[in-house]
Amino acid sequence: MNFLSVLSCLGLLLAAAVAQDPKPCFSPPLMSGGFSVMSGNGNFMTTGTISFDAYGQRMRVRNYVMNGNQTYGVDQLMLFNQKIYYEIDWSKMSCKKMMLDDAFIPMHVPSDAKLMGQVFLGSSSSWGMGVLVNSWYGSLPNHGQYSTVFTEIGCIPMVYNAYTPASGWIIISTFNWVVGNTNPQDYIPPFICARAKLEETETPHTIFTALESLAMKTKKEE
Repeated sequence: MNFLSVLSCLGLLLAAAVAQDPKPCFSPPLMSGGFSVMSGNGNFMTTGTISFDAYGQRMRVRNYVMNGNQTYGVDQLMLFNQKIYYEIDWSKMSCKKMMLDDAFIPMHVPSDAKLMGQVFLGSSSSWGMGVLVNSWYGSLPNHGQYSTVFTEIGCIPMVYNAYTPASGWIIISTFNWVVGNTNPQDYIPPFICARAKLEETETPHTIFTALESLAMKTKKEE
């Protein structure tokens, strides 16, 4: 086989690889970034920061809410490996300890997700003008549905839409991701949670109901 034939074979293999449909992927196991959550009716609910540890199945979410002329925040620690969820209100020095669904949802595209399509956000005309993303969709328990957007390179989560008949729509947008965690203390319950007793609920919280908790509080105070 001559040199030109080898180049032709390599070109065909490369073209075949590029032509393959995107596959479900896993995000980096340690990440930190920002996020915003909106309800289905379009009202802004909360924004904040998030730290994520897939190795230990842990997540720390700090929410900040502006309601009228008041600003308050709630600190949330989700320990999926212990089935425990802490909700900390530093302004009141209070801590709630609740059950958490241990069906850990890491930041990855589920293996049974279906590909909706691949598009450029922005422009593909020149380098740096856009980012190639994949859109996926699938089903959630209790007749729920979801769609999600991940970058093709790096498998970085960008947008997550979820719907359940019980809670309606929730839209989570993420941004400013950095690979790695800077503070290991993020995943240790603070001192004010030492005496918190586990609250009994009919069903454990999930990552979605936990993120919706501030929205429910905001509605009650309005």
